[in-house]
Amino acid sequence: MSRSVLHVDMDAFYASVEQRDNPGLLGKPVIVGWPGGRGVVAAASYEVRRFGVRSAMPMHTALRLCPAAICIPPRMQRYREISAAVFGVFHEITPLVQGLSLDEAYLDVTESRALLGEPAAIARRIKDSIEARTGLTASVGVATNKLVAKIASDLDKPDGLTVVPEERIRAVLDPLSVRRLPGLGRKLGEKVEAAGLRTLGELRTATDAVLWPLFGRDAPRMRERAAGIDDRPVRPDLEEKSLSAEDTFAQDVADPHRLDAQLCRLADLACERLRARGLMAGRVGVKIRRHDFATFTRQRAIAPPTHEERTLRNVARELLARWLAEHAGAKLRLLGVVLTDLSPASQLGLFDGSREPGPAGKSARDPRLDAALDEVRARFGRAALRRGNTIE
Repeated sequence: MSRSVLHVDMDAFYASVEQRDNPGLLGKPVIVGWPGGRGVVAAASYEVRRFGVRSAMPMHTALRLCPAAICIPPRMQRYREISAAVFGVFHEITPLVQGLSLDEAYLDVTESRALLGEPAAIARRIKDSIEARTGLTASVGVATNKLVAKIASDLDKPDGLTVVPEERIRAVLDPLSVRRLPGLGRKLGEKVEAAGLRTLGELRTATDAVLWPLFGRDAPRMRERAAGIDDRPVRPDLEEKSLSAEDTFAQDVADPHRLDAQLCRLADLACERLRARGLMAGRVGVKIRRHDFATFTRQRAIAPPTHEERTLRNVARELLARWLAEHAGAKLRLLGVVLTDLSPASQLGLFDGSREPGPAGKSARDPRLDAALDEVRARFGRAALRRGNTIE
């Protein structure tokens, strides 16, 4: 049985999040990035791309191309929150998820076909779930390997779904520009075109005499890539060593009550990311940076590992309280929660009746509460529900 690999790429992710959160930006040319100086475009909405604006372009160039563009400073924490919901969809389909960034990933759905149907149907299910939970669109490429799936996902943006069966790989790839080949780069792409190789078909059939001056020892591999040959496996994210959430305060904070509320908020966010990736943590740590930039860490192992927010949060609170008792009156500029010793967790359904054991003498904790919170936030944003202990 041939492999079934998906490449899922969110459409203009940062800019689309901004337009989703602020409907007044819909249909307008939006650039995410810091204007002036050496700022670059972090993301460009499709409306501003019509003027030639692209990601990684110098901001002054982008504003020259589209003076009416609306510049929005990046909100990385917000993008991570939405990304966690998106990756939660992926992990409901398959454990073989290889994240490339906040907004794109490879999925190997070969073993999911018996339960969920053909790869195209699985891709449609993923797209529909992402849009239902986040209000955003994604483009998906479906193929028998990672390389072709990645190329395919870019052929019908935005909101595209492109399937390239194995028998049609050459027919689809041969007419494409060599610039479509992932990893080629702008400068090398210019050299390849200058050598007379403008399409992937021309690159695939080029002689060694043409390819060696361009690629050296990589010439055979580049010919294979132009032919859509790729045997790399999808490497799942379970190799991840840690998950964390941290925040640098606009002004130094010394009030223990405010610090506790901030820590609870960060623990909540870190645990949400943990559950979205289908993981449990066996160790909790706190990262503390004083106003003078001196940095401290405190950590403690927990057994058995868990993804339950209350347990992990309470350990983090205890670690912070002990540090504050030793450093009375300390002003902090940064606080973080770090979850390590990660291991796979069984997926808990929203209506799963199982409960996690509670501490001695206390009632058991129902994991459905965390699952319900995740579900509501995925649909309506993190601001829709907040735990009381995160409010200052």
